[in-house]
Amino acid sequence: MGYVHDTAMSQYIPPNLMHCVTGTWTDIAGQTAGTIVRHKAATAETSTINIPLILPSNSVAFKGALLKSVELDYEILVAACTSVTLSIVKVVRGADGADAVVTAPAGAQTLTPATTAATVDEHKDAFTLTTPEYIDNDVYYFLKVVAVAAATSQIDLIAAVANFTLRL
Repeated sequence: MGYVHDTAMSQYIPPNLMHCVTGTWTDIAGQTAGTIVRHKAATAETSTINIPLILPSNSVAFKGALLKSVELDYEILVAACTSVTLSIVKVVRGADGADAVVTAPAGAQTLTPATTAATVDEHKDAFTLTTPEYIDNDVYYFLKVVAVAAATSQIDLIAAVANFTLRL
């Protein structure tokens, strides 16, 4: 029997899995023919979007997915946002009768939140963990996006891609 240690795995996450906490969002045809997006209507507001990272976990240490980074493809239309900030959220499931524990692992965003990440344009931004983490079966992760939009800013969420090492 073989052993898998693939350092270049990626998982596509479609826009219809993204949870938009605030704002008016609809699933529509994208700016590029043949694509779908989650579209935010023009409104001055701060929107929070949670994107679940659906990756294999394992109860054995150093097995399963080693989460390294998450990329986000999005487009800002009409007017620039004030900022677009990415972070990773780690949730350790609580035992029966106990609350989950939520933390934010350290890392860095590729684009600068208040400038290059917020302009009217197509964007491919990424958040890279300072220390990649194996996903235990009692833990889940999501990419948290906070977009501060101007009155006429529109946002199209196109896709996310989680990058990881797979060890089985």
